[in-house]
Amino acid sequence: MVPEARADRPPAAEPQTASRPAGQRSARLPRDERRAQLLAAAQEVFVANGYHGAAMDEIAETAHVSKPVLYQHFPSKRELYLALLESHLTSLTELMLGALNSTTDNDERVQAVMRAYFHFIANDDQAHRLVFESDLINDPDVSSRLETFNRTFADAIARVIAEDTKLPHLEAELLGRGLAGMAQVSARYWLETDGNLDLNVASDLIYRLAWRGISRFPKES
Repeated sequence: MVPEARADRPPAAEPQTASRPAGQRSARLPRDERRAQLLAAAQEVFVANGYHGAAMDEIAETAHVSKPVLYQHFPSKRELYLALLESHLTSLTELMLGALNSTTDNDERVQAVMRAYFHFIANDDQAHRLVFESDLINDPDVSSRLETFNRTFADAIARVIAEDTKLPHLEAELLGRGLAGMAQVSARYWLETDGNLDLNVASDLIYRLAWRGISRFPKES
C-alpha cells in the first residue's frame, strides 16, 4: 500500500506542473514578487497552525513552489517568520505614526490613532494574530521586535503629550505607553466580538475614553 501511495503522488502533481502557477514558476518571478508570494503563504500557514505546528513543506505547497525555491529565499522557518513579523510591524508603525502626524489638533490625533489601529486589525486580522498572538512571542528576537514597535509608538505619543502639557518626560512616557496599550488591548477585544460591535462605534468609544482622560492634563502657558 505505501509504495502505491507514493507512486500516486507524481501523477497528482502533474496537473499542477502544467497549470498556470507552474507556468509562473518557470517564468521566474522577480525576487520581490516571489518573496511577497512566499510571505503570504507563510502567514496563512502560521496563523492556521501556529509557528511550531507550521512546516516548510506546507508553506511551499501553499505557495505553489518547490522547497528548494522556498529555501533560496528563506533558509529557515525562523527567518521566514521573523521576516513576516518585521514586515507587519513596519507597516503598523508607519500607519500609527502617519495617523499621529496627520493633524496638529490633539483631539483629532487621538481619534485618528484609534481608528487607524482598529482598521489595521479589521483589514488584516491574520497579520494581527501573527504579530500579537504567536506561540513564539516569548522568543528573544520576537519580543525584541515587538518592544521596538511598542516603544516607537509610545514615544511618539509621549512627545506630543510632553509638548502640550507640563508633565515631565517620564510621566509623558508612561501616558504614551498607557494610550498605546489601550489601543492594542481594546482593538484585540473588538476582534473577538466577531462583528457584533460596529468598527467605527468601537474605535470612537475608545477615542472618547482616551481623550477625556488626556485632555484634562494642564497645558503649558
